[in-house]
Amino acid sequence: MNERDSEQVARMFVEGGYTLTGEEQEADAILVNTCSVRDQAEQKALGKMGMMGKYREKRSHVVYGFMGCMAQSRGEELFDRIPHLDLVVGTQKYHRVFDYVDGILRQRMEGRMDEVGAEMTSLRVEEELTKGRFVDRGEEEGSQNTIRDHVASGTRQASAFVSIMQGCNMRCSFCIVPDTRGKERGRPITEVVEEVKRLAGQGTREVTLLGQIVNLYGRTEFARVDGKSPFVQLLEAVHEVDGIERIRFTSPHPIGYRADLVKAFTYLPKLCSHIHFPMQSGSDRILKAMRRPYRNEKFVAICESMKAARPDLAITTDLNVGFPTETEEDFQATVDCVKLLQFDNSFIFRYSKRKDTPAAEMEGQLPERVKEERNQELLRLQSEIAMRKNGALIGTRQEVLCAGPSKTNKARLSGRTPQHKIVIFDGDAERMTGEIFEVDIEDSTGFTLYGTACLEEAVALGIPTVFALTTTPAFFERIGFSQAAVSSFPRKVWHECFRCPKYARCDEIAVSIDLRDRQSLDPHGQPLP
Repeated sequence: MNERDSEQVARMFVEGGYTLTGEEQEADAILVNTCSVRDQAEQKALGKMGMMGKYREKRSHVVYGFMGCMAQSRGEELFDRIPHLDLVVGTQKYHRVFDYVDGILRQRMEGRMDEVGAEMTSLRVEEELTKGRFVDRGEEEGSQNTIRDHVASGTRQASAFVSIMQGCNMRCSFCIVPDTRGKERGRPITEVVEEVKRLAGQGTREVTLLGQIVNLYGRTEFARVDGKSPFVQLLEAVHEVDGIERIRFTSPHPIGYRADLVKAFTYLPKLCSHIHFPMQSGSDRILKAMRRPYRNEKFVAICESMKAARPDLAITTDLNVGFPTETEEDFQATVDCVKLLQFDNSFIFRYSKRKDTPAAEMEGQLPERVKEERNQELLRLQSEIAMRKNGALIGTRQEVLCAGPSKTNKARLSGRTPQHKIVIFDGDAERMTGEIFEVDIEDSTGFTLYGTACLEEAVALGIPTVFALTTTPAFFERIGFSQAAVSSFPRKVWHECFRCPKYARCDEIAVSIDLRDRQSLDPHGQPLP
């Protein structure tokens, strides 16, 4: 969700004439969008902002700002922690950030630090401007409708996040989100669909619908129709958008996960076979203390009904260990449930106190040592399950949406299956990004799969040119060429291979195939006889 909010802010800066940079020391404005779900996230944000203050030594005009949940929660106190900080903007004010930063920056560049720019005085702020520092954390009606634009990257965006709502009404005892994000507020279905259509028109193939509790979308604002919740109505509307091939959503809550949503997985094929479904704990006693209004039995039943509706479904979850008063018996209930449900992955967190939450004041706070031991035990269990599940996929063929170069190795490509499993493979990023094709899975390292893109898929995709290494007649017959046409082609040539972007020497026949007019070419681009 923070990633999506950050993209909206970035888009406003681009439209305002600014250029995004990947180099901190080059920036005129540095903004950190923060999370408050766990203390570690806040400490990382504070540490990072503190380190970046050095850039003002050579560039005195640089503007520094915090946005998001920590900004909303801590407000003015952040100026005491970060002396060079200029701006603190809450979660309902992302659409104001550009005007604030641009106003400060223009004053500094023009050498008028003692003036308040007209742009800034026209905007309502919570605190008065003092020494160039100000805070805006106020509520703003309609703020959920301002997260709607995307940054034009110049390259095809295979997948995109779409914010459909803001806020949360659940009030879990450990969670600060209702205080930082406000009450539930949904965007109209028509506006969400229009955003998805714009993305599809730009080549996006997959959208992920975002909400704090996404399946409760519109429950207090929009009516049920034919027994279907507003969220299912939205899923059906997005499903009708041409060009969108995959739909995901995150994160749902057991409350509100009703039969109409389960049934949607039986008749909406674009819904991906994956749900991220936070369990938090397997203990009913702890769930009650967390103010999670369901029993473990209910959670298990929903998972089982989902798997019945979509047999190839993958389920991932959130687990919170070391909650106040959690006993060994409570923890074992969580372990037992993980073993029962066999999650494909789990995000496992040690409980940490959050400001102004009921759990922070509870008696029975556990030692960090106990939290860490339980955290490690669950991590080991989840790793074993994931390795076994992903290992079983070796030798299978999986459908993959190519997202582009891998984040960890730019020489290779990365994509995800409908079950949200990461697959790494070789290929041409320019041609394959945003395409859906099959990959033969050859290896797994636990949570990541490795494989080879199926060459025949290129024909169906219409990729203009591929490079093949083969002496197998069946391959040529499959794509409509005669084996005899290339039988005399010289061996031991330097080639570029569709399956490996590097140059290598090979004893196989090397053939370049132009798929646009089904003409065979030699590696020098000359037609074969």
